[in-house]
This record gives sequence, structure tokens and C-alpha cells, in this order.
Amino acid sequence: MLGALKASGIFDSVGGSRWRQRRLLILCYHSLALDEENLWRPANFLTPIRLRERFEILKQNGYSVLPLGEALERLRRNDLAPRSVVLTFDDGTYDFYKLTYPLLREYGLPATVYQTTYYCDRQMPVYSLICSYMLWKRREIVLRAAPSIGIVSDISLGAPEARQTAISQIIAFAERKKLSTEQKNEVAAELAQRLDVDYQELLRKRVLQLMTSGEIAELADAGIGFELHTHRHRMPRDQELFAREIQDNRNAIESITKIRPTHFCYPSGDYDLMFLPWLAEQGVISATTCDPGLASVQSRPLLLPRFIDTTGRTALEFESWLTGVGALLSAGASATSLRNLSRS
Repeated sequence: MLGALKASGIFDSVGGSRWRQRRLLILCYHSLALDEENLWRPANFLTPIRLRERFEILKQNGYSVLPLGEALERLRRNDLAPRSVVLTFDDGTYDFYKLTYPLLREYGLPATVYQTTYYCDRQMPVYSLICSYMLWKRREIVLRAAPSIGIVSDISLGAPEARQTAISQIIAFAERKKLSTEQKNEVAAELAQRLDVDYQELLRKRVLQLMTSGEIAELADAGIGFELHTHRHRMPRDQELFAREIQDNRNAIESITKIRPTHFCYPSGDYDLMFLPWLAEQGVISATTCDPGLASVQSRPLLLPRFIDTTGRTALEFESWLTGVGALLSAGASATSLRNLSRS
């Protein structure tokens, strides 16, 4: 259907309509693969080749890629350029510095990183993620019982459910023992040894590590925007703990970039209406979700939609969302209404 709509000119017509010009597409990306992460979690990791293909589509079709703050202000004023788009990247992992930023610089595109900060000055991978990744890498073996890291019995790692059992036991072990971040890293290293994974190589590649303060400062000086994503990548339902997450995150980012962040992204798309006044109290002026859609002047500033681009999205599907056709179809629009809209 998308192919037929594009061939009939609907993509171009809707993309060039006044309806589309009054709306902003905020694109959401997470990370690029430094190793095999795109095979492990295709919904979160792209390859550099795929991201380059996306940037080529933006370039060849004349999309207006705007900085986040400018785009939201122009959206409020109903002053967007035709086919306006914003690029956002969640978490701020090292691959952004290593792989994504060079592509952004090559294509001359602005971008915003929603930066979580707890691991920024800890030269080690995020504990739960690296353990899960290594279990996936050795999914053909049986992990023998290992009480020293929390594995209570032998686990055949072939099925996702079995790997989830293993990671749950490893995380529960760390929580039960109240392990420090450094001690968790030692557990991850022992797990790697038991799995026969080269942990030092993963550390060398900086797989599943965050950017350092120095790297963030360098990119901020180069024009990359850094905004709030909580300090520890979590959303407490307690207002005091919630405020601490925002404040710790803001203090870390501001100390590095010398710019006060005022935009926010809900980690893992986890939001609740109770958060809205809490965010407002913290001086947050916009917040993005993982709910698909195009932002309009009617959108709630603290519940802005985004389109999550993943390995599973085809170029045609990506283009449909750039033009607005994808958003309309997801909302239940008919082919007739698309044609009528394209004439406006």
C-alpha cells in the first residue's frame, strides 16, 4: 500500500501540504552497533550504513532538519519550514561519539542527545546491559551454576526466556548483596570468563558504555545539544526521588556543557501523568515520549510524540513518516482522505 501511495504521488503531495508544514516530526534513535548489538536488540541498535541511508533520504528530499529548541519554538509560533524534522538520540552511549557524530558532521545535521549521566565518568559498561549482551552472544551454550554471580543452577541459554532467567538471577544477586558499581563490573567480568567471552575486547570497543564528560564537552562545543534523560535511567514514582533524578542529571550536564538543559525525554518511554507537574516544577519545558506521531501546536509540550526508527523499519516506511502519510495511516486515515488532504 505504501508503494502504491508513493507511486501515485501521495507522499509528495502530503509532504508538501500545509497540514504537514504545521507539524513537526521528531525522530528517535538509540544507538549504533559497535559489535553485534543490532542483532541482539534490533529495536534499539542500527548499523552505521542504515543511519547513512536515512540521512541520504533527508538530504535528497530536502527535509528541514532543525535543532530541537528552535523547532519547538517555531512549532509554537506556527512558523515551521516545510517538512521539518528533529533528530534525537537517547542515552548518550559511546557509539554516538564514535560513529553517529561523524555522520552528522558529514551531512551538516543538528541533533539532540538525551543524556543519562550516572555512568559517564565510570569507564565500564552498564551492568545489566553488558550481562544480557554476553548471555546472548553465547546463547548456544549451557551456563553452569555459579553461586558467586547468582546463577543457582545450570541454564541452557538457547531460548530468550532462559537468558531472561539468567539475567534476572544476576541482577537480583547484585541487589541482594548491595554491590557497588565497581563490584558489579567484577561480576560481569566473571560472567564473561564463564561464558568464554573476551571481556577486555568489549571494554576496548566500549560496547554499552556512555560517553565520557570530555567527549560530551567536545561535542557540545561542536554544536550538539545535550538534554535531560535522568541520571540513572529510571523514573521513580516518588516525587522526591524523581526530582533528584532530574537535578542530578541537570547538574552533571550543566557542569560539562555550561548550558542548562530544559528539555527531557522519558527513559524507555516510561511516563505517567503524575510526572507532568513534577517536570514543570523542575523547569522542564518539553518532554518527548516513545508514542508515535507528529507534534502539532495542539500537542502537550510534556507529552510530545516521536517516531522510533529501528532496524526493522524499511526505507519506504521511514519515508512515509517523513511525509506524514505514515502518521495518518496509523491514525486510521483512508486513501480518500489522504488524497483530499494532499490537495490542501
